[in-house]
This record gives sequence, structure tokens and C-alpha cells, in this order.
Amino acid sequence: MKSLCVFCGSSAGRNEAYVKAAANVGRLLAERGITLIYGGGSLGLMGACAEACLGAGGKVVGVIPKHLMRMDVGHLDLTALHVVDSMHERKAMMAELSNGFIVLPGGIGTMEEFFEIWTWGQLGIHRKPFGVLNVNGYYDALFLFITTMVEQGFLKSAQATMTQLSEDPVMLLDALAAYVPPENPALLKLSET
Repeated sequence: MKSLCVFCGSSAGRNEAYVKAAANVGRLLAERGITLIYGGGSLGLMGACAEACLGAGGKVVGVIPKHLMRMDVGHLDLTALHVVDSMHERKAMMAELSNGFIVLPGGIGTMEEFFEIWTWGQLGIHRKPFGVLNVNGYYDALFLFITTMVEQGFLKSAQATMTQLSEDPVMLLDALAAYVPPENPALLKLSET
């Protein structure tokens, strides 16, 4: 794995464990020689992850829309910063530049990115690994709801288990690095359970 996209909050959250986890992921990526691809922000978990990766000698590539650059939230000291016209272009470029995806705590923007990349994986649009770092139980309720989606017949079991979930960043990165895509790109038939 040469590059990994990290989706996370532009806020720090109310628990210092979130910032520590983001910084830890940034350092781990640098130590493994994996380029960090992210939303290009300088604030919150995004900034903490980027700063830690850069501080450990890693490469960081940001992708940010023009309207956010005008709000002065872009990180100007990255290895590369791509300024694009829209959020749609941002997500497409981040996906194109990345060999996999990891989700840290964040708000609705992080959720939207996560669910889109999961949907793309389910539809066979990409065959890249993706996972969630469940810092301090942040995603417990979400995955409980995902279980409800399966139980109520709106999500197949195979689709629900496509994402890696871990509280340990090393184990999660190892799982993503070891991922072998299914032979059939249309991996999940809608009739399967």
C-alpha cells in the first residue's frame, strides 16, 4: 500500500483521545512509507493527522475545494495541495490517489465520505480496502445500527462486513495492507444474504 486516504473531522472533538489517535495514525503512515491523502485542512483531527505525518518525515497530499481555501482552513505546508472546484471533485480525486481508506472520528462530512466509499465498494466501483478506527467507542452506535439494517433486510451480511473495524490502528493498517480483493468485481449480488 503506497497511499491511504484518511477521512476525519475538521474539529478536535471533546475527548483528547481523538486528536491523539489522529496523530498516531499520521505517524504510523509515515513510518510505513505510506503517503497520507486527506481533505487538505489544517484544523481538528485533519490537521493533527497531517502534522504528525509530516513531523515523522512522511508525505502528505491534501485535496481541498476552493470555497474552503477562501475560508483559510487549508494546510499550506503539505507535500502537495490540490485545490479543486467542488466537494465532488475532492472526493473523486482523493479516491483516485488512494490505495485504501481509513475513517477516524468526525462529523457528517466524514460520515458522508465513509458511506460513499462503502457504497462504491459494494457496487464494485472500487476494489480497495477500507476500515474504521473505532476510537474510544465512537462508532459503536453506528455499527449497532448497521446490524439493525441487516436484521431488517436493508443490508446484506456480506455488505455489512466489507469494512474493517478495529480499536487498534496497527491492527487496522495491517488488515488493510493484507487485503486481497475478491476475484469477481461485482462482488455482492443483491440477492445474496
